[in-house]
Amino acid sequence: MVSRVIPVDPFDLVIFGGTGDLARRKILPGLFRRFCAGQMTRDSRIIGAARGDMDETAYRDMVREAIAEFGPSRSEACAVEDFLSCLGYVSVDARGDDGWCDLKSALREEEGIVRAFYFSVGPSPLKKLAERLRQHGLAHDEVRIVVEKPFGHNLASARALNEELARHFDESQIYRIDHYLGKETVQNLMAVRFGNMLFEPLWNAQYVDHIQITVAETVGVSGRGSYYDKSGAMRDMVQNHLMQLLCLIAMEPPARFDPDAVRDEKLKVIRALDPVDPDQIVRGQYTSDGAMASYREDVENAASKTESFIALKCYISNWRWANTPFYLRTGKRLSDRASEIAVVFKETPHSIFGIDSGRHRNVLSIRLQPNEGMTLGVTIKEPGPGGMRLVDVPLDMTFAEALGPDAEEAADAYERLIMDVIRGNQTLFMRGDEVEAAWAWTDPLIEGWERRGDSPKPYDAGSAGPDDAAFLINRDGRRWRRIKS
Repeated sequence: MVSRVIPVDPFDLVIFGGTGDLARRKILPGLFRRFCAGQMTRDSRIIGAARGDMDETAYRDMVREAIAEFGPSRSEACAVEDFLSCLGYVSVDARGDDGWCDLKSALREEEGIVRAFYFSVGPSPLKKLAERLRQHGLAHDEVRIVVEKPFGHNLASARALNEELARHFDESQIYRIDHYLGKETVQNLMAVRFGNMLFEPLWNAQYVDHIQITVAETVGVSGRGSYYDKSGAMRDMVQNHLMQLLCLIAMEPPARFDPDAVRDEKLKVIRALDPVDPDQIVRGQYTSDGAMASYREDVENAASKTESFIALKCYISNWRWANTPFYLRTGKRLSDRASEIAVVFKETPHSIFGIDSGRHRNVLSIRLQPNEGMTLGVTIKEPGPGGMRLVDVPLDMTFAEALGPDAEEAADAYERLIMDVIRGNQTLFMRGDEVEAAWAWTDPLIEGWERRGDSPKPYDAGSAGPDDAAFLINRDGRRWRRIKS
């Protein structure tokens, strides 16, 4: 299968924080892959902007090293040099006035050139960057800005950030990026749901027993301790990543595949979420396994009550999902790295095969990482003589196997989303009211356990999380799906 790559319009993309870790690991290697694929044209320009005093040659050398470390496994030297010729660098002080005139002179004013600014920085410089862009005449009405998470620390801060950005930019110009929404499988979820008559009639409380959303990581928080200990798994993962997955799995069909139509339906899901009782939430914190440090050692806080794991059960109060539980869990230092949405269908109302045939359910497993793809479990007769013995087998659609090498070379989340910014397509980006609604649901849960002084349950590094998380779902007569890479 040959994929069709449509080039985007020529652009000037300024990356604030252009020497930072995210730029080196994801943004710049991703843009190089789009350049090699022919999607980024040779008349496009990428300008790194940071406080460091660096000339253009030094910046290109840094990007060359980043491509060698994080880029495609096979990179033609000529392609690398051609890509580097599209790069520039300007030293800019986000909080002062130094460098802004140089940046303005580096940008083109030609008609048909898309102008975008990627704020690959923490939340504190955002206000100043937005102000400086307007103050120095760099932000006209067609400019697009890309804002990285976290989008605030709570509802009040998210609202303040939205109001600050709105002083300088229209909502149609703001792209709040969540890389989970750029994953191929996440987008395929919409295609599977709304492009196949097979699934949509069954996608409701009448046929679905429950839904599990799991994002498990093997890494700890070492290196991110100062940020993570003020955030925790709820703020870092549930409020954004898992919330977005929940919205896509639960939303009503939009009238059309249009940015605001899709985001309107996602917003309805968030607003229909019920409050979660304390006994439906399990928080955990990993302990040392001897070889690796504990969470408290990683964050250098011996009294920390911040969770590195959270599991919760929630309900959506609407006609489609009434009384259907959604089980969410995410954590650090777990046994395997895996992200999965599992739609577990109900058992047949009556088995004609008798009690010896066992219990069987169809499960649609949507794997986000690793080995992106989908598996539908179906029940068949076990081959061989000896009666009607039933067995569950998977109908597997692993993208790399089903679609061939093109699937392996497909754009990763960041490069796909950046290309959407250049196209002006906001479908996979969060709207301001969506972010605020997510915080409005999340804040009372966090405030509740802080007010009660709850401590997270300890769990062994390399395990599936605290035992209480298993009890959360087991008491409903259900089981977590096994975490596996």
